[in-house]
Amino acid sequence: MQALLSISFLLFINPIFSSASHLSDRFLKSVPPPPHHNASQEYLEVTRPLLIDQLIRSCSVQVLRHNFSNTVGSPPVSVLYFPPSDCPSPWHRVALHFTATCRGEQYDRIAAVWLGGVEMLRTSTAEPTETGILWKVRKDVTRYSSLLVRSNLTLTVMLENVVNDVFTGVYHVNVSFIYYNGTRVSSFAPDVDWNRKLALHSGKLTENLYQAPADLIIPISDDGEHGCWFRIRSESDIPSRQIKIPVNTLRAVLEVYVSFHGNDEFWYSNPPDSYIRLNNITTGRGHGAYREIYVSIDGIYVGSELPFPVIFTGGINPLFWEPVVAIGAFDLPSYDFDLSPFLGLLLDGEFHSLSLGVTDGISYWLVDANLHIWLDHHSSAVRAQSLSYEAPALIVKRTSRFKQLDGSFNIIARRKTQFSGWVNSSSGNIITHILQQFRFKSSIHFESNGTRKVVNHKIVSRTESKMEFETGGLLTRAVTRKRYPLSVITLNAPRMENGSYLSLTNVSHGFIEKYTNGRISRSVYNSQQCWGWMMVMDHSVVNGGASTNQSFSYSDEFGCYSRTVAATNGTLIADNSTIICSTSM
Repeated sequence: MQALLSISFLLFINPIFSSASHLSDRFLKSVPPPPHHNASQEYLEVTRPLLIDQLIRSCSVQVLRHNFSNTVGSPPVSVLYFPPSDCPSPWHRVALHFTATCRGEQYDRIAAVWLGGVEMLRTSTAEPTETGILWKVRKDVTRYSSLLVRSNLTLTVMLENVVNDVFTGVYHVNVSFIYYNGTRVSSFAPDVDWNRKLALHSGKLTENLYQAPADLIIPISDDGEHGCWFRIRSESDIPSRQIKIPVNTLRAVLEVYVSFHGNDEFWYSNPPDSYIRLNNITTGRGHGAYREIYVSIDGIYVGSELPFPVIFTGGINPLFWEPVVAIGAFDLPSYDFDLSPFLGLLLDGEFHSLSLGVTDGISYWLVDANLHIWLDHHSSAVRAQSLSYEAPALIVKRTSRFKQLDGSFNIIARRKTQFSGWVNSSSGNIITHILQQFRFKSSIHFESNGTRKVVNHKIVSRTESKMEFETGGLLTRAVTRKRYPLSVITLNAPRMENGSYLSLTNVSHGFIEKYTNGRISRSVYNSQQCWGWMMVMDHSVVNGGASTNQSFSYSDEFGCYSRTVAATNGTLIADNSTIICSTSM
């Protein structure tokens, strides 16, 4: 393995291959597991421990147990949900446990869990081995408490899978909810100063109005026949739902779930259509490397996000992702849009169209959303009005230079928006300001007759949410900063007589986020470095080797957690964690 990695380095410096361009792809892992793996191996996504780990569970409910075999084209699996009778609400925390096992050969698959049409988890599967694998996803779902207390709701799980003589892996899935009662976990404590200010101004709002789970959640989703997500096949696909919200709504936040597949699974490395067309390349993976998720109300743009580039376990080189999967692969991120400045538009007792879209998107994206609504319990109706709306057009510059299969493609984009509006409630006139700005930079280079590809992709964003009384007095000011760096270097050898080829790849991937709100401060640093090789026949990896190193750090005003792991050729060779704060955080 070390010798091959040394060859890999030399080839990246002095490429000698000459063949047709090879774009990023999805592969089936056909490499036998390491000899010492005689039993099912556990796969993991490195993240911080859940705060509920500090609590004693009160009870649990297994809501679904199902074997997903040949399910493509079938409706999702649905069961009725009832909250536990032996530990009734209110609960301090609720966690969703999604566990799965699989054995054989199988592609990675996308999956999701909905309750009453509201998505609670977007996840993907690991690619199995002959001896079997297992993994667990645990997610704090307390923010969905207004649904979890209700009975007779439909819980839905979608996982489309293909099982035949070639693809033999059946995904055995269990879904459970764990309920906790106990002392509040300090890291989720509300901003005490802010709550004191609220009490001084009105004495009417509940202490944790904007920290507590929403009073109502409205699903912005499909009818569920093929999963509750919308399927977006082009930028002209803009699915929508008609909504009418209570007239005593104080705050509204839209939570959006997205994942990208098919020709857009590797959107961050897609060349422009002209490159594909003029070189007669037989692929649909084009349309450039810029994607933006946006939300509109009655056709009016109200916000957008640049998605984090999740890599699924069959992507780029599947040997990278055993047993440590890529960042976000088991628990894909969702994106929150504060729609409170637009309550003046929504609080008229009428239906309004809420739409979702993907700028420059091609087939296909799976998108849906949940509208979280907080109510004024001391008033039957509130008044609201928009104060300012600044949403200039996206500024984007694209450059493309290529000759035959070699060339470079660069995109620079930026956007800045600002919205504000007031709500006159039983606690007074509260003004919400939302300021968002982001910068996007992408470069893709093909060299050596298209056999060497270098992708550098970077997203930087800043979102500020400020709430204040009209008479003066700041309630809260929250700032979130995010950075998503990604670098992929791939070198492919010409195909051999039997149709196989050698591929060498380096990947550097990161998720960096910092949140501040008064004395509250939280930081996440998550970085993966991968390198390896694979021998590919059709879409199957028949031989290869890979190493993945990951560094994860989390800190808030109460403490720190960090973990570093290293895996080589499917075996975890190092795993160290500490709660000691590092000065670098």
